[in-house]
Amino acid sequence: MNQTSANPISSEETLELFNESGALLSGHFKLTSGRHSDIYYEKFTILKNPSICSRLCEALAERFRSSRPDIIVGPTLGGTIIAYEVARALGLNAIYAEASGDKSGGRVFKRGFALSSGEKVLIVDDILTTGRSLREVVALVKSYDAEIVGIGVFLDRSSGKNNFGCQVEALTSVSADSWEPEDCPLCKDAKPLTQRGSRNHKATKN
Repeated sequence: MNQTSANPISSEETLELFNESGALLSGHFKLTSGRHSDIYYEKFTILKNPSICSRLCEALAERFRSSRPDIIVGPTLGGTIIAYEVARALGLNAIYAEASGDKSGGRVFKRGFALSSGEKVLIVDDILTTGRSLREVVALVKSYDAEIVGIGVFLDRSSGKNNFGCQVEALTSVSADSWEPEDCPLCKDAKPLTQRGSRNHKATKN
């Protein structure tokens, strides 16, 4: 295992990197959960910048170095890059949990990837909001009887509302308002709605 330690990064520095990179967007957004928000964190603006992404991933790796994971797992699509970089920082391998593609939903390992019973797994992702993708990955890892040593994310915008039954570390946390569509004040003001994210990405007008 790589024993090189990265410089720690503070919550404030993480937010500054999000802001400076243009990853913090303001407007009227439909989140993956279906809720609406006036703030959106565009993870791929971070992921397209190797120097920023690597710095954040190295900091995330340091949060879990003492947990001594055996392997890193990330959900596709953005989690692929993060899992790769965290694994590189720790001298480990990374594998990727992909959408099953069937009506049952959930995640699966493809391309010959698998876990061994008792293998220590660190799960990583970019933004934690409702936790849907991470819950899918947790269920997949548990189906192999592997041990989850923790979950690491760049940014938690859920206000700590998600409980995965294991250690969760975020480089920074924010409180962002979101509403059900019927309660959204931006809808009532007829503000154009944009849906972003890998599950769906389109712009609409109310």
